[in-house]
Amino acid sequence: MPHIVDKLAWKHHVMPRELEEVLFDNLLYRKVQKGHIPGEDLYAALGQTDAGRYLIVFFVYKTTREALLISARDMSRQERRQYEHT
Repeated sequence: MPHIVDKLAWKHHVMPRELEEVLFDNLLYRKVQKGHIPGEDLYAALGQTDAGRYLIVFFVYKTTREALLISARDMSRQERRQYEHT
């Protein structure tokens, strides 16, 4: 998974600490898509970093109870509005 974290830092300027803040410090998750493997669906975690950045992190929740990081980026305006109204 280090190559994914490196890609996110390079492409979207999302640092590993920011990923941790959104995945572990926030409780707003939503199912995005049913997975090809039963029980392994795609989820989005929406959150704000300690520095105030609004991020959305996409991951697959594996049957092994681990998260497989797919992507992360800044929230769109619409995503941020939805996040702020929850």
